[in-house]
Amino acid sequence: MSRIKTCVSLYSLQDEYLNHRMDLEGVMKYVKSLGVEGVEILPDQMIKGAPHPSEEDLAKWHGYLKETGLAPVCSDAFLNTNLYKNRSLTRRECVDALTEEIKLANKMGIHLIRLVSMVPYWVLEPLLPVCEQYDVVIALEIHAGMAFDIPETRQFIEEMKRLNSKYVGIVVDTGIFCRRLPRVVRAYEGSIGTSKEVFDYVDSLFERGTDLHRVLRETNFVYPDELKAAMKCEHDQFSVPLLDGYENYPFEALDEYLPWIKHFHLKMWEMTQEGPEYSIDFKGLLQYLHDHDYDGYVSTEYEGNRFTLAGEPMKEKEQVAMQQKYVQACLKEIQG
Repeated sequence: MSRIKTCVSLYSLQDEYLNHRMDLEGVMKYVKSLGVEGVEILPDQMIKGAPHPSEEDLAKWHGYLKETGLAPVCSDAFLNTNLYKNRSLTRRECVDALTEEIKLANKMGIHLIRLVSMVPYWVLEPLLPVCEQYDVVIALEIHAGMAFDIPETRQFIEEMKRLNSKYVGIVVDTGIFCRRLPRVVRAYEGSIGTSKEVFDYVDSLFERGTDLHRVLRETNFVYPDELKAAMKCEHDQFSVPLLDGYENYPFEALDEYLPWIKHFHLKMWEMTQEGPEYSIDFKGLLQYLHDHDYDGYVSTEYEGNRFTLAGEPMKEKEQVAMQQKYVQACLKEIQG
């Protein structure tokens, strides 16, 4: 029977980890205390020596899994093609780098790697034998600003369909389902100089059922007169390009891709005291997934931390807990 399961990306608690308020063991125990079933991790961030950690550090990881009972769901891998100042990585170097990530995932007991958006499609075919050998799926993140309408993502999807392998798929980030601009983004960008009129314009696009990303692609990135009029200061020239990363797709945009969806990032910026996330209808999405027999994890990914106002405390733990409480309540209602 298909079932939606809960997960937390430890990326959501990165400030707690970075500033030594919590170590990896503490982060995982906290996640488990929220009633979560699985864990997602960025090895580069929290596993010393990744992608070649010591046997001692691997043993600690497996010990934390055993202690908490969390399922090791997903590993996040980045392909840094700009590693050198004078050239991009060759195709062979790219494949070799991702091969090491696949081997590490296998050692960590993880069977899914989320590839960061823009990983080139041509890595897939040469990596397939490695994926099969180590029983690890590789899946491209479909991320707002880099979603279904950009050439690089289309190329990956076309190659994914051509290969038609259970070891290749996509991870959907819910930033593509924004119904309004995150309030914390407006507050933060406004505090450093972005004009109110710019936010009002972006908000008006959501009210019309579209978004800034779609408008700019339709105009070939020529700013519409309405946007130009809203831009009042030099700072707006820098902030406007940052506001096209919140897209407004309908849930039905996933219909075509359901056979290849391996995982979800429940991207969130602000869980409200009333319950829902300010910008995204998680309950509607979970109902859609249930109705379409999605069998997999949905993973909390908190990014509101980067929009914390100066002098304000980080709220990573509180926000993760609030989202899990809301999501678990939704799933209980939807799945019974």
